[in-house]
Amino acid sequence: MKSAVLAAACFAASVVTAAAQSLGGSYRVEGKNFDGSTYSGTAEIVVTSQTTCRIRWVTGGTTSEGICMRYGSSFSAAYRLGNAIGLVIYEIKSDGSLEGLWTIADKSGVGAEILTPRR
Repeated sequence: MKSAVLAAACFAASVVTAAAQSLGGSYRVEGKNFDGSTYSGTAEIVVTSQTTCRIRWVTGGTTSEGICMRYGSSFSAAYRLGNAIGLVIYEIKSDGSLEGLWTIADKSGVGAEILTPRR
């Protein structure tokens, strides 16, 4: 019995690790600002542990960087945009894309964004 439980735990841990690491890489960005205008660009996710990472977006002439974390099917990032601090929360979709909403501290509104893996 202990062997079966240990084997199941090891398998589950390897699935979580593989899933977190599979988020690393380059993404195409398509988004919508607070005012409804659209933007596009690229994002790069670099995995730093089983659940954490660094993320960098380049959209138009703007570059922002942050830290990110995965929890189950949720993926979130805190980032700096100039002097402002932002937060984005994504849902990890079955095709590997990340679909989410973002905001900036002390601003009213939310934007929307989809990151699609570049293959």
